[in-house]
Amino acid sequence: MSYQIHPQARTTPLVRKEIQHSAQSQRELAVAYGVSKQTIHKWKNRDSVEDRSHRPHHLNTTLTPDQETVVIELRKAFLLPLDDLLVIAREFINEGVSRSGLARCLSRHGVPSLRDLQAEQRRLEQAGKPVKAFKTYPLGYVHIDLKYLPRMADETRRCYLYVAIERSTRWVHMEIHGDKSAETASRFLQNAIDKAPFHIKTILTDNGKEFTDRFVANGEREPTGSHLFDQVC
Repeated sequence: MSYQIHPQARTTPLVRKEIQHSAQSQRELAVAYGVSKQTIHKWKNRDSVEDRSHRPHHLNTTLTPDQETVVIELRKAFLLPLDDLLVIAREFINEGVSRSGLARCLSRHGVPSLRDLQAEQRRLEQAGKPVKAFKTYPLGYVHIDLKYLPRMADETRRCYLYVAIERSTRWVHMEIHGDKSAETASRFLQNAIDKAPFHIKTILTDNGKEFTDRFVANGEREPTGSHLFDQVC
């Protein structure tokens, strides 16, 4: 028969059975087995000889389901280390989130470790597939991306996660909006410019229609210069 025994336990299942069936006083048993009276009292009042789990019965989480979705998308999209992700989560998502709570969130949703995500990125590079590799860039090179968020049960439409990340310092600005229009994208860019503690010199996007009018369904065309995002640039 196997028992669940704590690694630092000072008594064995056999000793615990002897304590439970002994007629000696708790003081005598404590001296005989070299343990405290509290330990003797504990096993005297237990029916089993197994250690109980030290894990809390209820793990408190301060992140709502939609906040967890944002955290997961940030981790996957930008390969952020846990500490960097924690800083962003506290500033933009939930100031009460803890490091351990964030780690549990990623684990609960099956998000690979940063090492595994980086290994997958290297695998894609070797296969010749495009990846979002962060090379060495001068200060002021900002990557702006937009992510579709799953529609939550209490929402009538989906939301969009706008993220600006400076590639050399990993400075991040993020907002959640209900659309992906040029107006919203340009307003997000202006907010990022206002918040950034440095001068933004270069902006990289995926050339979606919310960021530029340079691409159409049948190919590339000259920009009009009137697109709102271009005007902010």
